[in-house]
Order: sequence, then C-alpha cells, then structure tokens
Amino acid sequence: MSRLVIPNPSVTLLLLLLAACAGPDYRDITDASIATTTGMVSAEAGPEGAIRYRDIPFAKPPVAGRRWAAPETLHRPESQIIPLPDMVMCPQPQSMASGGAVGAYLGSEDCLYLDVYTPGNVTTDAPLPVMLWIHGGSNLTGHKGAYDFSRLAAREQVVVVVINYRLGPFGWFAHPALNGKNLTEPALANFGTLDMIEALRWTQTNIAQFGGDPTNVTVFGESAGGRNVFSLLASPLADGLFHRAIAQSGHVRSVTLDEAYNGERQYPMVDRGSWEVVGALGLEPESATAGALREVSTSDLLEAYFELDEDHIQPLVIRDGVVIPKAGILAALADPEYAKDVPVMAGTTRDEITLWVGLSRYFVDISYPLTRSLPPKIRIKDPLLYAFWVDMRSRGWKLGAVDLPFTAMQAAGYHQLYAYRFDWDEQADTYLVPFSEILGASHASEIAFVMGAPMYGSIGKYMYPDTDSAAEMTEIMMTGWAEFARTGSPSLPDGTPWAPYDAERPEFMRLDAGGVGMSDDVPSRDELLEQVARTELLSPLEQCLLVWELVTAVGVPDYKAYALWNAGRCAGTDAPAEKRRIREALEAEYGSVYFSG
Repeated sequence: MSRLVIPNPSVTLLLLLLAACAGPDYRDITDASIATTTGMVSAEAGPEGAIRYRDIPFAKPPVAGRRWAAPETLHRPESQIIPLPDMVMCPQPQSMASGGAVGAYLGSEDCLYLDVYTPGNVTTDAPLPVMLWIHGGSNLTGHKGAYDFSRLAAREQVVVVVINYRLGPFGWFAHPALNGKNLTEPALANFGTLDMIEALRWTQTNIAQFGGDPTNVTVFGESAGGRNVFSLLASPLADGLFHRAIAQSGHVRSVTLDEAYNGERQYPMVDRGSWEVVGALGLEPESATAGALREVSTSDLLEAYFELDEDHIQPLVIRDGVVIPKAGILAALADPEYAKDVPVMAGTTRDEITLWVGLSRYFVDISYPLTRSLPPKIRIKDPLLYAFWVDMRSRGWKLGAVDLPFTAMQAAGYHQLYAYRFDWDEQADTYLVPFSEILGASHASEIAFVMGAPMYGSIGKYMYPDTDSAAEMTEIMMTGWAEFARTGSPSLPDGTPWAPYDAERPEFMRLDAGGVGMSDDVPSRDELLEQVARTELLSPLEQCLLVWELVTAVGVPDYKAYALWNAGRCAGTDAPAEKRRIREALEAEYGSVYFSG
C-alpha cells in the first residue's frame, strides 16, 4: 500500500469544530437592555468585564417558502429577545464538539442569529471600532457559539459581532426549479453569503446602540470564513457595508451555476451538485419542483447531501451573477468595477494542514503504552516526510490564500494590503502527545490568540497554555487585529507598523513570540513543484498526489498543471482514484482514516 493518505477537508466536522462550544460563565445583568430593530436584548456579564448580548435575530427565519431565498429583513422592535437554552446553529452534521455521535445531524433552519460583545468599561466617548466575525467550517459546519470574543472586546475596546449563516445545501444551491431552467441567467444561489450581507445591514442599523461605529466595520473570518471575506470583497451587494477586511486562511474558489447543478455529473471533479442531491432525495433531478424541494425535511436533505461522496470540489460559493459576479471571486477581485478599495489583511498559519494530517493513520502511529483505559500515545511515523509534506502544502495554501488574491487586488487598485503568517508553535507537549511537533502552527490555531481564550475543547490548555510565550503571542495578535480595525493599518505592540504587500516584491509579517518581523520567503508555485520533483523523501505516487494537492486543493484548481508537471509524469495517475484506494485501505486496516480519540 502507498504510504500516503490525502486528508478530506470535511474532517472539519471532527476537528475544526473542536473549538469549545461551551463559553465562559456569564451572569445576567438584565437591567442593562438595548433596543434594536429586531427586539430588546438583555446583557450578560463575562470575563474581564466584557458584556455579551446573545441570540439576537437579524432576519426572518429562512424556513418553508423562505428556504433558498434571500433573507428577509426582520422588524419587531417591541419584542423581548430571550436567549435560547441550546446552542443556536444552522443545520449541519453532528461532531465531537457537540457531544454526540458523529453521523447524526443537528441544528435548525431558524438559525439567523448573532451575538454582540462589548467592553464593559469603555475608556472613550468616541464610537468603538466594530469587528464582525464569520466562522469557518468549510461552509458546511460551525456556529457562533464556538467563539468567545469577550477578552478582545474588553482589552482592545472594540465591539465584536459574531454571526450564524446558512450552511451546505441550505446556503449554496442552484437548481432549475429555483434558479431558472437554463441556469445561464443571473439567479440567486449564494444564500449563505446573502445572510452575511443581511447581518452587515443589521449591524449598520443597530450597532451604534452598543457603542459601535457603523462607519468603521471590519469583517474578519478564518478558513471558510476567510473565503467568505473574499466573497464579500467581490460582491457588489456588499458595497458600503464594511470598511476593512481580514481573511485568515481563506481562498478564492467559486463554481459556475452549471457546475453547481452538475447535471448527469458532467463535471466529474464537482461533488454534491444539486442534480445529484435531488436524485439522492428520490426525486426526479430534472423535473423536481420548487415546492417539492422546499417540502423536503431538514434531516432528509442533510442526509441526502452528506451521504454523497466528496472527493474534491463542492459548490459552496457560486458565480450566480447577482451575489458573486459570473467571472468568479478571483476575477472580480482583479476587476476595478468591483473593487471596494478598503484596507485588507490576509494570511495563513505556517503549518496549515497539520490539523488534518496530524490525526491521519497514514502519517501517525497510535499506541497504548500503559492501558487502553488511558489516552493513547501519538507519534509521527516518518518525521522528515511529514515535515516536507506539511511545508509544501502549507506554503501552497498561502499562495492561494494571500499571494494570488493580493496580486489580483493590487491590479484592481487596492493599495492597503497586508500579509502575515502565524508561526507560533510552543504548545505544552506531553509524554503522550507532542503537540508542538504534530500540530505546531496549525490551521485555526491563531484564533485562540485573537480571542485570548483557549479553543479545541479538552486539549485547549495544551494548545493555548498559560505561559509567557502564549501571553506575548496574544498581545501580538490582539494588537495587530484591533489596530487594523481602528486605523486600517496593523502594527506590533511596540507601535511598529507592518509594511504593505507588493506583488512585485512579496513580503509578509512573520508573527511569532520573540520572532516578529517581515519576511520575503515566498516561493512561487513553480518553485514548490520543483522541490517536489527533486525530493527523495516521497515515492513516485506520493509525488503525484502532493502535486495534485498543490494545484487543486486550495483556490482555483489547475488540472492542466498537474498533467504537465515534470514532463507529464503524473498524467496517467488518477489522483482522486488513488486517494480513494488509500483511504479504503486505511479504513480496512484501522477502521477509520483519522484517529478520533
């Protein structure tokens, strides 16, 4: 068997949502209520004097006839908002973070709610900068309750809004019954993106009541949230609704309406198109009516969608010609017609993909040196191979998440672009798990430092330890993000500004405790592919699969580059088929590809 397994991005169900769902203890201070256009909301007091206002509806519930429609503005200022007893989340597969068995589904279509965090002790009479957080989770999973921005609000004197938005087949769906018979004319398909835009409209109308400045709103998000930030930058419908943007570990992939439908699976690299989903529901894919589709139960739609194989692209941002220009996100970012010319910050983590490969049974060994009643010991099988794979793929991620979109935006006239890379890797290692070696500066690890609070559930104290190094890193991240929100220009805690990005001489701010500074270590994709060709660490098949990942996994796929690499050596290797074969072999040997505790 080949030594390689390519991580499936949907493992986010198991890992990215390990962000602790249970926040800190809050106490009611119901005498501090605020009137909004969607109701009266009461305050809860939290850590460091911060105040949270929870479960505020920002649109009418997108249920029944409002499924697969733009969100409708909600206006009921006379109502009293009662925080809901359970976590509010849009329909999605259950994960370990939710405390139940993987494979079940949870959430409600009535999910368009947001939370607001404010400092309890405001030190200025001026309105505060506003930061609106868009969660990650592949646009398939995630919810607002997984994040606590109390400390960021309190320490940096900002107002933070955290939102839900429709996910998966509820958030991005294009079908002739809903979008027109030929799927060539502009038609709404990005309902999740529209939810974000509606949340921004709510923020513009209401945030002054919380002490925020509606003329200074920063959108920021990580992973799929970073991708959604780029979507908002590309969308003409978001003009004027925000004034700065931060894309953390995002990318700029989008698909056409035709690809999102994918009739008869004419695009073999697109999975879970609506033609396939409707067929899995037992309906006639080409003649199903809008009424019949809207009558499908939430659970049946989720089951049909997630039981379909997913090996590559899913239609989770669609070029509908209304919300997203028909040319796609990347082309829109390069087009002055759509340019917003707001300051933008984008970056990645140094070891992006360890969040997946660090639990892959291909890359790591699991043993029980003491007893199976205690946690296992995890070690990397081949440290040199692991380090090379992580380095190449993570650098490739940065090219797709920072350098490619920034080059496009600079061509469109953007002039305040700032790039970074998060390098901190000083987790608390244990005898059983060397976190710093296996995970390091992993995907999503920077979020805890922006929040100033642990994530990752029970392993949070190891990933975000109570050390001087972690405290220093928190100050670096909070200062950079908040100063960018205040002024449009990030700086270090000592006041040193970041240098702006220039596509001709690309540099990024390297963020690490004791090691902050600008770096020009930005190899091109061709240089990365050349390193793969030269290495002796990988087998020939591994080389092909790594090249496939580099040119297709993040951002806009380039299948031609795969076929032409190294004089066509991989042209005859069906990478998706090889990945499936390896996955099946690991499942047969271990029961699953990923160790889940």
